[in-house]
Amino acid sequence: MEKKLYIGNLSYNVDDAQLEEAFAAAGKVESAKVIVDKMTGRSRGFGFVEMATEEDAQKAIDTMNGKDLDGRELKVNEARPMTDRPRGDFNSQR
Repeated sequence: MEKKLYIGNLSYNVDDAQLEEAFAAAGKVESAKVIVDKMTGRSRGFGFVEMATEEDAQKAIDTMNGKDLDGRELKVNEARPMTDRPRGDFNSQR
């Protein structure tokens, strides 16, 4: 079963291919995606990696969390489902 990981503190220079290559050392990567700003097309400094198995995902967390990638220390955690994040009406917060 695939396991999705959140990758934080990414350098703005890292792209999808570099992210996938870095995590391939921990196991089979199903997908790697750096999140970009819709308006500027610039990286937002985080991304997601889907590992093929639970074991590969745990190995990736253990080996990649705190590891330097392009001058930045990665923060690697299990990704939370979108439903776990609070949603709000931006107009009601003003």
